[in-house]
Amino acid sequence: MTSKQYAADVDHILAKRHDNGADYWATPDGRIGVGGPFSTLDSLLILSEMGVPNSHEAIKGAATLVLDACRDDGRVRVAPKGAIYPCHTAIAAAALCRNGYSRDIRVKAMLEHLLSNRYEDGGWRCKKFSGGRGPETEHSNPGVTLYALDAFRCAGMNEKSGDLNRAVETLLDHWTVRVPTGPCHFGIGTLFMQVEYPFLRYNLFYYTYVLSFYPKACRDGRFNEALTALKGKLDDEGRLIVERPNRKLAGLDLCRKGCPSEAATKRYREIVANLEKQHS
Repeated sequence: MTSKQYAADVDHILAKRHDNGADYWATPDGRIGVGGPFSTLDSLLILSEMGVPNSHEAIKGAATLVLDACRDDGRVRVAPKGAIYPCHTAIAAAALCRNGYSRDIRVKAMLEHLLSNRYEDGGWRCKKFSGGRGPETEHSNPGVTLYALDAFRCAGMNEKSGDLNRAVETLLDHWTVRVPTGPCHFGIGTLFMQVEYPFLRYNLFYYTYVLSFYPKACRDGRFNEALTALKGKLDDEGRLIVERPNRKLAGLDLCRKGCPSEAATKRYREIVANLEKQHS
């Protein structure tokens, strides 16, 4: 999978780089998380799935904006004003790590901050109760936790840090509980079970992909149930069908709705390879 294969898709994303008013998908006042899926953060995530090298000037420019948004304590401010939430840092870390920046000192600060600031169940939780409070909000946010674990696996911390097992457990437990949990009310229902690609939101494909890098998950029956459900999304040739891409991306070759995706299928095969590695 190379950027040449998806040259038209890459051009489409690059053509959006000034749409928010400044370069690299940012706004004039420096917001890097708005305008999805054509925000600075989302564009970095998407381009990484297209195989665009981090030597590309747009990747370097967007990454610089995100790195510059990192505070001394490791938190990431995605806008000049407003609260800073764990999801901001987790998404920023994932976007940078997926593009090969895991060794940057500021990315290390982000990861250290995430490790040191977890909710009591081992995951990550944003204290933003837009949907009200209740027993279900006294849990970490599955979506944020998934982004954080994605960043850690990109940084090579998935097999050496048993301390992350509690975060893995919160996601495995959610497969059983299924009801919306955390202040942002992430649930496992019809929409979750539809294959989304590229990896931008909490869904079955992203869930199984990230967890497959963690030995604890690969040995767990709940993960295998999720993987069995994902296998049911393959066509007769073993290719993964994209069911629910972001509507603004549905026409891209990378993730055309209702069609097999070579890039998504490659990610699926990584899941299988990870599982075989853990069971060998």
